[in-house]
Amino acid sequence: MEKNHYFKIMFGAFVSAAITVISVAQTEPEFKVIVNTDSEPVMAGQFEPTIESLSAFECPEWFRDAKFGIWAHWGPQCQPEDGDWYARNMYTQGDRQYQYQIDTKGHPSEYGFKDWIPDWKADKWNPDSLIHLYQQAGAKYFMALANHHDNFDMYASRYQPWNSTAMGPEKDIIGGWKAACDKYGLTFGVSVHASHAWCWYETSRGSDKTGPLAGVPYDGWLTKADGKGLWWEGYDPQDLYAQNHPLSANNRSWDWELDRVVTPDQAYCDKFYNRTIQLINDYDPQIVYFDDTYLPLWPVSDAGLKITAHMYNRSMSLNKGKNQGIITGKVLNDWQKETILWDVERGAPDRIQDKPWQTCTCIGQWHYDKHVYYNDGYKNSSQVITMLVDVVSKNGNLLLSVPLKGDGSLDPTEYKVVKAIGNWMQINGESIYGTRPWKRYGEGPNADASNPIHAQGFNEGRLKYTSADLRFNCKGDKIIYVTVMDVPEKDITVASLGSKTEYNNRKIKSVSLLGSDENVSWTQNSNELTIGKPSAVPTPEAIVYKVTLR
Repeated sequence: MEKNHYFKIMFGAFVSAAITVISVAQTEPEFKVIVNTDSEPVMAGQFEPTIESLSAFECPEWFRDAKFGIWAHWGPQCQPEDGDWYARNMYTQGDRQYQYQIDTKGHPSEYGFKDWIPDWKADKWNPDSLIHLYQQAGAKYFMALANHHDNFDMYASRYQPWNSTAMGPEKDIIGGWKAACDKYGLTFGVSVHASHAWCWYETSRGSDKTGPLAGVPYDGWLTKADGKGLWWEGYDPQDLYAQNHPLSANNRSWDWELDRVVTPDQAYCDKFYNRTIQLINDYDPQIVYFDDTYLPLWPVSDAGLKITAHMYNRSMSLNKGKNQGIITGKVLNDWQKETILWDVERGAPDRIQDKPWQTCTCIGQWHYDKHVYYNDGYKNSSQVITMLVDVVSKNGNLLLSVPLKGDGSLDPTEYKVVKAIGNWMQINGESIYGTRPWKRYGEGPNADASNPIHAQGFNEGRLKYTSADLRFNCKGDKIIYVTVMDVPEKDITVASLGSKTEYNNRKIKSVSLLGSDENVSWTQNSNELTIGKPSAVPTPEAIVYKVTLR
């Protein structure tokens, strides 16, 4: 190597490293709240609670191989069976859920969300049978809701008195899910959403603007002293509603950085941190899903960085020095994707991603809504399966929420959808589990269409799949799976798999249809592979061809 060329390379490497350091330094905010870790220390280890240190994160192979998980987005907000964000919207005059509240329980000045909790008995919840069903449906991991924006913990929390062991079902919901997952071999995860209660519950401090009760405060102002003689005597509603602070300028904002939300105080941040660390230590989840832009309370507090460092170090201590733990976050930029796993809500990017990622979606509403059932509004098995195939072709996993009724059971339509997914996975699972993206993710009208995500995601359902749409993934360098996204009505043409194309220069050894004994007719020329239309299909949803190269 010439001396000048060597110095050029070394100088370039130095500049690149310097730029990286500067970039990292720029991403470290000046936190307004530094959480106190005396009660729940951050485990020491390789990872420090800094962006630079957490950038050593690598997605565990178990997650890349698993591909499919099921989520129980279930808690006391499912008791009304009236859909998402009930604990917030019941306090907004004119909202559909406000009217439902008036019609079923009464005015929120007299019957607030806290009063739904003793009604939530979860008397038909059977985690053993549900997890067994999800295992049969092909799920390799399971996510349990640990708390939502309603700020109610679903476990034996030492830091949140409003929890499922103290009231409502008086059961350790997270403990029950965890035991069932251990029994049936599903990797266990938890989702944590409570960082937003601070602003999300601000509607509980409002009042009607019109009508006979105009100006009468809702129950978000109540304190422990107001509970004397009532069912919640001894409990402080402010531990649930978290409203001992000035109102925000825009309490719908999720972005603390915009200063439209009043900065959460030390006690609030400490409590969130302690609750989450206890959850990790006591229930040993392999995944912690945060419903936050990057990390919870970011960038006003360092709570998220400390939780993430603890999660990774703890996993390394339990797994012979190898981190098997995952933290997820939303709306991530490139440097944030180096530190945690990117989660996309109800959508998917329109190209292959370099790093593993996850999409989360639901067959109905996140919280159970009986109207979805009555109106036949669920995603069907074909919609779920094509979403799964598309996500996997782009290096992602699908986390599917199947909402439970207030009593903890599935309705008949949900059960039917889950069973149908299982039937498809039993036949076609080899094209999903343990696969990796091929050189391109697909062909057809939708592969050529632009479908950008917005904010958290929210681009699902815009593209309608036909048998002209194909998706690819592979195992090693000899096996390619070609999924036809609908039952074909004619022969299938795969332009990418000719013997002299941009993506392939090898001849094909064999083509088979998963789940079928039929002799598949096919021909390959330099420009394309043509597969004859099957006389019968093994499933009514997408079908999968296994192509083996020489």
